[in-house]
Amino acid sequence: MSSFLPMGPKIAVLTPEIIVFGGSVLVSIIGLSRSKTLRKSVPLLAACTLLASLVALALGYSYEAADQAGVLMPHFNKIIKTIILVVGIGLVAISVGHIDRRMEDAVARGATTFDPMRVVRGEFYAFMLLSICGAMLIPGSPDLVWLFLALELTSLPTYIMVAMSRGTRRAQEAAVKYFFLGAMSTAIFLYGFALIYGSTGSLQLSTIREVFASQSDRGGIDTLGITGVILCILGFCYKLAAAPMHFYAPDVYEGAANPVTGFLSFIPKIAGFSALAVLLSTVGWSGHAGFTATGTVISGLPAPILATLWMICALTMTLGNIGALLQKSVKRMLAYSSISHTGYMVLAIIAGPGLGFEALLFYLISYGVTNLAIFGALSGLQKRGEDVERFEELSGIGRRYPGLAAWLAIGSGSLMGMPPLLGFWAKLMLFMAGIQAGHTPLVIIAAINSAVSVWYYLRLIGVPTLSPPGTSSEGVLKGPSSWPRFASAVAAVAVILLPLFASRILGNSAEFAPVTPASNMKPANTTTQIAPTAVNPKQAMHNALQETSREENAQLALHCSPTRL
Repeated sequence: MSSFLPMGPKIAVLTPEIIVFGGSVLVSIIGLSRSKTLRKSVPLLAACTLLASLVALALGYSYEAADQAGVLMPHFNKIIKTIILVVGIGLVAISVGHIDRRMEDAVARGATTFDPMRVVRGEFYAFMLLSICGAMLIPGSPDLVWLFLALELTSLPTYIMVAMSRGTRRAQEAAVKYFFLGAMSTAIFLYGFALIYGSTGSLQLSTIREVFASQSDRGGIDTLGITGVILCILGFCYKLAAAPMHFYAPDVYEGAANPVTGFLSFIPKIAGFSALAVLLSTVGWSGHAGFTATGTVISGLPAPILATLWMICALTMTLGNIGALLQKSVKRMLAYSSISHTGYMVLAIIAGPGLGFEALLFYLISYGVTNLAIFGALSGLQKRGEDVERFEELSGIGRRYPGLAAWLAIGSGSLMGMPPLLGFWAKLMLFMAGIQAGHTPLVIIAAINSAVSVWYYLRLIGVPTLSPPGTSSEGVLKGPSSWPRFASAVAAVAVILLPLFASRILGNSAEFAPVTPASNMKPANTTTQIAPTAVNPKQAMHNALQETSREENAQLALHCSPTRL
C-alpha cells in the first residue's frame, strides 16, 4: 500500500497542497478577528496562498519523487495542479466585494440566517481553498482511497459555499439538492471501487493496472472489473455535470451567487476529468495503446467502457445545447453551456492520451480562462444588491459599461469557437484528436452541436452591445469592488493573446502525453541497438512506441497551432 512508502517523497510532492490547506486554516482564523481591516484582508491572503503554492509547484516539484510516492501520472499531476492554481487565483479575485457585500448586507439587516456567521467571509474563502486543495490531490492519487477522499474534499466545501453565497431560500434549496445528489453519486462510484477491488484484490492504482493488464493478456478484463469502472465513470459524471447526471446543474448554478457559479463551473469539472483520467489509465488509457503483462499491444480502452463514454459524450453535448437554446436566464444558459462543454472534453478522453491528451489540457485551459472572463464581468455588475441573471437585465449595458460588455463578448466568442480566439483553437485541436483516433462520427456530432451553440452565445454578445436599454436594465450598476472587473479584463486579454503561444503550450503537453510513470517517460535512445537477450521486450516496445508517439504528437501540435495556420 502507498501508506508504507517513505514520507520524504510524499511530502515533496504534496508541498503545494500543504500550503493551500495551511492557508485555508489561516484564512479561517483571521476571519475571526475583531479587526475589520484584518477581515477584509482575507481575499488577498487567499490569493497569496494560491500564488505561494504555484511557486512551490514550479520550483520544487520532482517527477522522480512523484514516481517514488506512487503517483501514477507524474507529469499530468503537475500540469493539472498548475491549471487549478492559476484559475483559482482568478476565482478568488472575482469573489472579492461580491461575497463581502452580501455578507455585510445580510448582517446589517439583522438576517437571522447570518447573525451567527459574522465571520462568514473567512469561512467562505477557507472553504474555497479546501475545495481547490481537494482538486489538486486528485491527479496524484496513488490508490482508490486517496481518490475518494480527494473527490469528497473537493465536493463538500462547495455545498456550503452555495448555501452561504446568498441569503435566500433559493440558494439553500440549491445547496440541499446539490448535497443529496452528490451523496448519490458518491455511493455509485464507491460501489464501483468495491467491484474493482473485488476484481483485482488491491486498492492501489499501479497494482490494479498490472492486474487488468494480466487479465487482458488472458482474453480481456473480467466483467466485475469492467462493471466497476463503468459505475465509477457514472459517479464521476456528477462532478462533470455530464449526462445522465447533469440535471442538477441549472438549478444549482442559478441558485448560487455569480462568483460561486463560476467556481462550480470549473473546479469540480477539472477534478472530475482528473479522476476520470487517473481511473482510465488502469484500463488502457496509457500512451497510444495499452500493454499486457507480456508486452503485447492492446488497442486502448475496452469496448464496453468506450461505448459508455461514446453515449455520455453524444448525450451530454446534445442535451446541453438543446437546454441552453430554451433559457431566458443567463446563468441557466451558462449551466447548460457548461454541460455541453463537458461533452466536448469527454471526446478528448475518448480520443486517447496522444493528441487527445493535449486537446484535453488545452481545452481545460481555454475553458477556465474564458469562464473567468464571463463570470468576472457578471460578478462586476449588480442590480439593487442582487445578481444580474436575466438577459433583459443586460440590455444596453454596453453603452454605459463598454468594457464589461466587451469582456462578455470575448468570453462568449471563445466558448462559441470564434476564430481567432482561444476557444477556436481548443475546439480545432479537439476535433483533430477525434479524427486521428478514428472517431469521426462523434466529431461530426460535436461539430453540429458547436454550430447550434452559436445562437445562444450570440444572444450573450448581442443583448449587452446591440439591444437598447430597457426598464429591466435601468437599475444595473457596477459592483462595489473593481477586482472582478479587473480579473475579467485580464482573462479576456488572455483569451486573445494565448493563441499566439499555442505551439509552445501544445509542444509542452506533447512531451508529457504518455501517461506512464516518470521513470518510463524518458526519451528512448535511438542510437542504442536493442538486443532481445539484453532488453525486456515489453520495455523495448514501450520505448519505441513512446518515441514515435511523441514525434507524431509534436508535429500535429505544431500544425494545429495558430502560428502555423
